Amino acid sequence: MANFYTEIPELKYHLNNPMMERICELKERGYQDKDKYDYAPQDYADAMDSFDKVLEITGEITGEIIAPNAEGVDEEGPHCANGRVEYASGTKQNLDAMVKAGLNGMTMPRRFGGLNFPITPYTMCAEIVAAADAGFGNIWSLQDCIETLYEFGNEDQHSRFIPRICQGETMSMDLTEPDAGSDLQSVMLKATFDEANNCWRLNGVKRFITNGDANLHLVLARSEEGTKDGRGLSMFIYDKNEGGVDVRRIENKLGIHGSPTCELVYKNAKAELCGDRKLGLIKYVMALMNGARLGIAAQSVGLSQAAYNEGLAYAKDRKQFGKAIIEFPAVYDMLAIMKAKLDAGRSLLYQTSRYVDIYKALDDISRERKLTPEERQEQKKYSKLADAFTPLAKGMNSEYANQNAYDSIQIHGGSGFMLEYACQRIYRDARITSIYEGTTQLQTVAAIRYVTNGSYVATLRDYEMIPCSAEMQPLMERVKEMANKLDACTNAVKEAQNQELLDFLSRRLYEMAAVCIMSHLIIQDATRAPELFAKSALVYVNYAEAEVEKHFNFIRKFKAEELESYR
Repeated sequence: MANFYTEIPELKYHLNNPMMERICELKERGYQDKDKYDYAPQDYADAMDSFDKVLEITGEITGEIIAPNAEGVDEEGPHCANGRVEYASGTKQNLDAMVKAGLNGMTMPRRFGGLNFPITPYTMCAEIVAAADAGFGNIWSLQDCIETLYEFGNEDQHSRFIPRICQGETMSMDLTEPDAGSDLQSVMLKATFDEANNCWRLNGVKRFITNGDANLHLVLARSEEGTKDGRGLSMFIYDKNEGGVDVRRIENKLGIHGSPTCELVYKNAKAELCGDRKLGLIKYVMALMNGARLGIAAQSVGLSQAAYNEGLAYAKDRKQFGKAIIEFPAVYDMLAIMKAKLDAGRSLLYQTSRYVDIYKALDDISRERKLTPEERQEQKKYSKLADAFTPLAKGMNSEYANQNAYDSIQIHGGSGFMLEYACQRIYRDARITSIYEGTTQLQTVAAIRYVTNGSYVATLRDYEMIPCSAEMQPLMERVKEMANKLDACTNAVKEAQNQELLDFLSRRLYEMAAVCIMSHLIIQDATRAPELFAKSALVYVNYAEAEVEKHFNFIRKFKAEELESYR
């Protein structure tokens, strides 16, 4: 029986990270639920055992149901009739299996019917599901929109909506409009208060809405008459049971066919305010998008794993010139780099998720009591790290997913271009990951201040102080030199005091910072578990060093006056 968790030992390694003890202590509030709920953990070991068991169940459902359904779902896709969406038959089976297994509302408190899991094991489940069917992963993992409602909604909204998600209802976030893609401050869906019925009414159109016929929607809308910027936007909760929203059409997409991407028409739809007015974009959507970006990073790692699996299996099986093609340097070079990108990207993903876990748990505790000075410092530290690492995790893993999917087809040769092989579906599904929830270019915009203010270099210097094995020490010395080149490039660009030049070179600085950080993380992994990561550490540092050298040479030689040639 296939199991997408137990067959990937790297996942259990990342689950058992030392930071998880602190994460569980915070999330469980000292394990105070153990006398209230029979499924609440007694202690840290019990909590970790629960995560492991749920991941194993997720891996089994994924291997036995979701993966076998993937090709049929890709071919059939969802249907739209009379303003409603009907999922593909395989998608319905997938959802039914996940709901029956209780894999919904995973991070929500037990009082609402959730599992009270940290973000990290939930993110692992999202990766596992995406490795089988990235389109279905969109539908299932959008449950994490409930995090935003939990964080900013009131107690009445918590009690009415969160249990429904825990019982298996679906969610969407309705942000994009025909004339407001990445520029969300231009959103014009109109929200007006209906005094007679003491509710808000929404009117307008939303476009490119993933899972757009979901049960519950978080909607960004313009509540302040006469405004045109982000300060006039608020967030609303729309319940499909209230009616007033029709699906105009399902987009005909390159990939993720099982995930219905919808154009929605709001016609006087009843809604309620989530949180305070005017903070919809400035505060709430930023929180929502950071969670979504971590989710796409997980989806990307899942796709990278799937692409590597397909490429490796084909290379072992396919024979040319009297031997398996995996024996040819041109092929095993591609596979080694694919695996190194997968391992380094996964390490970045889970380092980010652990940072998010700590600051989110402390945020939650701060709503119950005043944090101690030590807790406030901890909250500040991990909030900054999470904010800095999220655009790296999303941007780099989505790029690696695309690169690995491309190489997987290349390993298949002409067969990879045929629809009979899964690698072409993975290739099509991967393409969206570097576009939605903020393109890689926007991830660079989000990250560049951490380059210019020295935060990434400071983190790299902290990582340099972490002991590594004697076998990894030569790699560590090379990565230190890579960090020096990043620092030199950053200082040179800053000293030019030219904003356009900084904007132009920011993607190169972003990638330099990212590969330096991932090099350190894979060295740490190889020190703790050389049997899993030693090969990838060497391959990745070789790859990363070449990337840094490429960008270093470009930045060092580039002159501001040359910008004219690129315009």
